[in-house]
Amino acid sequence: MLRIDRAAVDEVARAGKPDELVPRVHDAVRLEFATIPPYLTAMLSLKPGRNRDIWWAVHDVVVDEMLHLLIGCNLLNALGARPALDAPGFLPRYPGPLPLGIGDDLVVGLEPFSRGLMERVFMRIEEPEEPLVFRREGAVGAPPEFATIGEFYRTLVDALLALPDPVLPGDVTRQVVAPSWFGADRLFPIRTTKDAARAVNLIIEEGEGTSTSPVDPDGDIAHYYRFAAIAKGRRLVRDPSAPAGFSYTGAPYPFDPDGVWPLTPNQQVDDLDRNSEGWRRVHQFRVTFTRLLTALQRCVDGRPGRLDAAMGIMFELKLAGQMLAATPAISGGTPTGRHAGPVFTRAEINQ
Repeated sequence: MLRIDRAAVDEVARAGKPDELVPRVHDAVRLEFATIPPYLTAMLSLKPGRNRDIWWAVHDVVVDEMLHLLIGCNLLNALGARPALDAPGFLPRYPGPLPLGIGDDLVVGLEPFSRGLMERVFMRIEEPEEPLVFRREGAVGAPPEFATIGEFYRTLVDALLALPDPVLPGDVTRQVVAPSWFGADRLFPIRTTKDAARAVNLIIEEGEGTSTSPVDPDGDIAHYYRFAAIAKGRRLVRDPSAPAGFSYTGAPYPFDPDGVWPLTPNQQVDDLDRNSEGWRRVHQFRVTFTRLLTALQRCVDGRPGRLDAAMGIMFELKLAGQMLAATPAISGGTPTGRHAGPVFTRAEINQ
C-alpha cells in the first residue's frame, strides 16, 4: 500500500480551524490528480477495439479520479482557500513518489498496461489498510506501522466534523456541481462540515470500499478490488458460499497481450527526434493537456460552469492519446522498437 508520511496525518489531527487543514487538503488534491496520468497511460496503451472490458474498467476509474479531484477542489473552496492546479510543483514527476507518499516506498511511473502493473502499482495505490480477503486472495500480513491514504482521509473526516463552526467559510458560488456528468449524489456543494465529511467518505469508499464490503456507495466494485479482478483475470462477484460473501469467480477479464501498444515507459520529449511524427504527437498531447489544466483551473477558480468545456477537452485528450500511442518512437534517426508515450507536462501555448 502507499505509505503516507505520518506527520501529515498528525498535522490534520491537530487542526482546529479551517485554514489549518488547507495545506494538507492541497496535498490530497495533488494526490488525486497524480493517479490520473498512470491510469490514463495504461488505458491509452490498449489498442482500439482490443481488450475492451479492461479498457472500460480502467476508464471508469480515471473518471472517478477526476471526480475526486473536483471534490478536493470543492473542499478547498469551502475552507476559504483557492485550488491551485496552476501552482509550480503541482504536477508530479514520473517515475517518482506520489504526493503525501514516502519517497522510497512506491515509485509510480507511466507504463503500458499489464496485469503485473495492476498488482505491482495500481492495487498498491488504492489498497485499504486491511483489504478484505476473498477466495483466491493471499493472506493479509501484519498491520503496517506507517500511515495510509485511508487513515489520512479518515483523520481528515474527524477533523472536519470537529471544527467549531459547522458552516464552512468559503463562497458557495464557487462550488462545482455537474449532475449530467457525476450525479448530484456524488458531486455536490460543500457548505457544512457534514457535507465535507460525506464528500471525503465518498472518495474513501470509491477507492477501497467499506470495512465490510468491496462495493462502493454507487454499487460498483471499489478501485482496489477492480484492479485485483483485472490482475486475476476474473470479476469479483457476490458468492454466498464464500466466507466474505464475494469471490473472484465471475466472468473473465479476457486479456490479449498483442492488443497493447508497446509504449515507451516514462516517455521524455527530448528522447524523440524533433522532426518525427512521434514528437509532433507528443507535443499535441501536451498542448491538449495544458488546455485541460487551464479549463479545470477556471472551473474551480470561480467559474464552475466551465466544467462542460473541461470535460470536452478531456475527451480530446483521450483522442490525442490514442493517436499518440499508435505512433512508433524515433530517436537518433532510428526506430526504438517502441511507440511514443504520453507526457504530462505543460506546453507553451497561446491562450
